[in-house]
Amino acid sequence: MQRPAPETIPLTPGVYLYKDAEGRILYVGKARVLRRRVMSYFREEGLPAKTLAMLRHAVSLETLSTTTEKEALLLEASLIKKHRPHYNIVLRDDKQYALFRLSCRHPFPRLEIVRAARRDGARYFGPFTSSTAARETWKLIHRVFPLRRCTDRAMRNRVRPCLYHHIGQCPAPCMESITPEAYHAGVQRVADLLSGRSGELVKELRREMTSAAEALDFERAAVLRDQIRAVERTVERQGAVLPGGGDLDAIGLHAAETGLALAVVFVRGGALIDGRAFFWPGLEFEDAPELLRTFLVQFYGPVTPPPRIVLPWLPEDGDIPADASGEDGAVEPDAEAEAEDSLAVMEQTLSELRGGPVRVAAPRSPEENRLVDVAAANAGEETRRRRETPLAERLAASLHLAAPPARIECVDVSHTSGQQTRVGMVVFEDGRPLTSAYRTYAMPDGTSDDYAVLAAWVERRLESGPPWPDLLLIDGGRGQLSAVGRALARSGKAELFALAAIAKARDARGHADRRAGNIADRIFLPGRANPLPLRDGSPELLFLQHVRDTTHRYAIGRHRRARAGAALSGELMRLPGIGPQTARLLWDHFGSIAAMTAAGLEELVALPGIGKRKGRTLWEKLQGLKGK
Repeated sequence: MQRPAPETIPLTPGVYLYKDAEGRILYVGKARVLRRRVMSYFREEGLPAKTLAMLRHAVSLETLSTTTEKEALLLEASLIKKHRPHYNIVLRDDKQYALFRLSCRHPFPRLEIVRAARRDGARYFGPFTSSTAARETWKLIHRVFPLRRCTDRAMRNRVRPCLYHHIGQCPAPCMESITPEAYHAGVQRVADLLSGRSGELVKELRREMTSAAEALDFERAAVLRDQIRAVERTVERQGAVLPGGGDLDAIGLHAAETGLALAVVFVRGGALIDGRAFFWPGLEFEDAPELLRTFLVQFYGPVTPPPRIVLPWLPEDGDIPADASGEDGAVEPDAEAEAEDSLAVMEQTLSELRGGPVRVAAPRSPEENRLVDVAAANAGEETRRRRETPLAERLAASLHLAAPPARIECVDVSHTSGQQTRVGMVVFEDGRPLTSAYRTYAMPDGTSDDYAVLAAWVERRLESGPPWPDLLLIDGGRGQLSAVGRALARSGKAELFALAAIAKARDARGHADRRAGNIADRIFLPGRANPLPLRDGSPELLFLQHVRDTTHRYAIGRHRRARAGAALSGELMRLPGIGPQTARLLWDHFGSIAAMTAAGLEELVALPGIGKRKGRTLWEKLQGLKGK
């Protein structure tokens, strides 16, 4: 790429985008001063090999100005997540982890499992990388500390206690069987347990158990004894790593010949509760400073940051190279100060995401040093795991791909005689499902031709834009594969991504063999009449079957939901006294048939245009839709 004229680049904070001849974004970067950062790419020497390779492919440059460096940092993270440029370090596993939420403003708070923290005054605990583990903990807490489980709407509409009250797992606040003060005492105990203050909680429970036993209230003492045992069992699973308690995340790195790994461990209430590891093939240790900076912004978008994040060292600001020079060729004298300012901007950005102060620092104690070592050891295990099971490389070799597929999309069509047609698309990145990227496409009804549906879906997918898959897997055979290939050729995007189809194995009569455990499915590629000679039960074939089965279940589920919704909508319109206006009023207010059937008589009567007589008739008819 030719050196741009300095006067064409603004002297403001912002982001810059290098693009290739086809307009694809190759690299996104942020800058405190755009002109100085962009011109540093055209020094005569001292550029990394990756930067030189990017400049050889780049033909144009685009800049977007912002008012502050913090805005540039957030915009850079957003653009990287959207476009996933080839030369950026992209966090592919950017899912939202499970969190516990306690709404402190409600008189009777409910313990929920959520995926994102909001600034709503509630208390959040976590994160948990395994939603299964979070749900098991949630069930244990409810068995030991009775809290309500029903939603606010269901609680308002209850006329009798639920089943959980009768088995001793809910104090029935819906029936005013407990005062808000007594209920909040139990809520505080749950908060203490989730915050890591289990020692204080156990002491308090022992005191109450002793008092109850002395008062001959043995039933109450037995309940407290069970709570103590449950808390102790929970604590045994966690190891105290910070004697003084506290919440922090520690990050460690490990460099290998095949790439660079990063691991983060979560410490809450002084106890190590969970961890996560990531791997970027092709990166070297010199990429570590950029990796740390990029990871912090991308990872802590969907995940609430703790008040302290410990790094193995503080990275230098990637926007201020050591030999960056101004327009007159002089070395900038305040590069170190600007690097410190950039770290402050990072902390300010993370603090806004958390809703409280966040400190990014190097280890300051032996305990924090050990946590960084633990994270580094986990990163080392991740590199060894990747080296032992190179599934992406096996897929690339088996499917004749130019490079290992990092992102795989799989589609399946589901309908009933051409009605409620849905195309389900699931996404796998680095061998793991990326549920936040799953999509459902509602296609026009009236045709049961799967080939035509897939061809129409291709247009919809191209309109959605990047990120593009490295491999698009189609649930079907040669016919479905050809339909998608022809649709891509008509759009001029035939080379945008690789295609493959997976079909069920055939029995002796040529029928699809749908027996459970069948491992002889067939893989088809464009331009090849015969299926690939993959070994039955090979890791790559089993993985593609897993992707296909996940897509099939997802598409079937979305189609069944649409079919049930259509049936219930028809039932709703057939109810006496419900015309188009009343139906629209109900849909706008409740949003679903389930919410309508759960509504109480008072809520229906309060709607505009519905009086007491019509409201009672409507309520009785809606009750008849329950369970359909």
